[in-house]
Amino acid sequence: MKNKNGTQQAAILAIIVTSYLMLVVDISIVLTGLPNIHAELGFSHAELSWVQNAYTLTFGGFLLLGARAGDILGRRRMFIAGLAIFTAASMGIGLAQSPTWLLLGRAIQGVGAAILAPSTLALLSVHFAEGPSRTRAMSMYAAAAGVGASLGLVLGGLVAEMISWRVGFFINLPIGIALIVGAKRYLVETPLKSGKLDIAAAMSSTLGMGALVFGIVRSAEFGWTAPATWVSAAVGLALLVHFLIHESRALQPILPLHLFTNRERNAAYAARLLFLGGMVGFWFFTTQFLQEVMLYKPLHAGLAFLPTTIPNFLAAIWVPRLSRRFGNARLLAFGLLLCIGGMAWLAGLTNLSAYFPDIALPMLLLGVGQGFVLAPLTVSAVQGVASEDAGAASGVVNVAHQLGNSLGLSILVVVFAFGGAITPGAMAALAQHISHALTASAVMLGAALALVLMFIVRPRREVLSVAGSAN
Repeated sequence: MKNKNGTQQAAILAIIVTSYLMLVVDISIVLTGLPNIHAELGFSHAELSWVQNAYTLTFGGFLLLGARAGDILGRRRMFIAGLAIFTAASMGIGLAQSPTWLLLGRAIQGVGAAILAPSTLALLSVHFAEGPSRTRAMSMYAAAAGVGASLGLVLGGLVAEMISWRVGFFINLPIGIALIVGAKRYLVETPLKSGKLDIAAAMSSTLGMGALVFGIVRSAEFGWTAPATWVSAAVGLALLVHFLIHESRALQPILPLHLFTNRERNAAYAARLLFLGGMVGFWFFTTQFLQEVMLYKPLHAGLAFLPTTIPNFLAAIWVPRLSRRFGNARLLAFGLLLCIGGMAWLAGLTNLSAYFPDIALPMLLLGVGQGFVLAPLTVSAVQGVASEDAGAASGVVNVAHQLGNSLGLSILVVVFAFGGAITPGAMAALAQHISHALTASAVMLGAALALVLMFIVRPRREVLSVAGSAN
């Protein structure tokens, strides 16, 4: 029987890990419901990408601002505020009656996630002292990320098939309210720091990336010569340039530009963008292939991803041991090779493909590969960062993660649409378009591997060679 302190620690861990799990689950829970959302609300294939992009863009765009707000206003306060926004937006999404309504809800949900996510990790550090206690807490936190994708896919498929895709968002209402009540009771506030919130910078970066992605996605339906397409892309680029100029002059930048003076870190940031851009195509388009070409029910489609999600989780657990034996850089490169092989194999799909071996075996390679990639890529992204910049560097990693999803998916939607519209029921044509998109995903992963080999693996090999010669 636990003592009072042990009970409180367990409650605190449950509150923080469950809140983080809710954020991770909501990235994937929508995937198995996409065909139903497509049919019910009248999305086009290109517009459907915004169900994911609206969330990841605002999540990534406001993440650095959310981290700064936690420092200035208090992590507990921001944790509760983020939960409240996320929960209210989830209810709005569940009630959506039009594409605009749903996308607005997803964007607001992303803002809530951006406020909530930075506080989860900080609050773990506050409530759990260094040593075994914090190690166990961090392990549970990492496990939430590992099982979140699987849980979201299966849960999303289950409710979409048995009730409605809307239930996947309504579930957040009682969970969110319970977490807010628990946070007020068990969590303590963190010390406040002086500073200011640079909302203008966060808005310019988020709107800039959003406008750029909108222009790319719009080109899939209307071409680059359409005024709204090139104007949107141009405005997006202008806003992003303005953001960078502003940050170079700001006394308290939300994105310290000196983080980009290290080649290995820059390669890790760029590789993460490319890796997530390529992998999002796998989740987004394979879901549609399973349901619209192979005619799987949503639940079966969710379960069909288990050859990826379970090996992903198991591989991630082995990363610390394998990186000690083979080195972080080599494990990263090997993981990318596995992902490239799996994606290239999957890109050969046709309307005559069978689940085994044409889908299940490539999924296995992708799962193991992703499990080997993300942690080593994160290590390279914070390599050599000063302690006072650790928080900002972690924030850049998370921003690259979310924006890689958004930008990558927008590019893949253009590749998918290349070759003309798809008539309803044309399974062979749909399979061919999906194959083209997955081929582009494999190219993105190949570009990520090239960066890793040139700027992470090769420099470390040279260092080891010099050290060996000196001895």
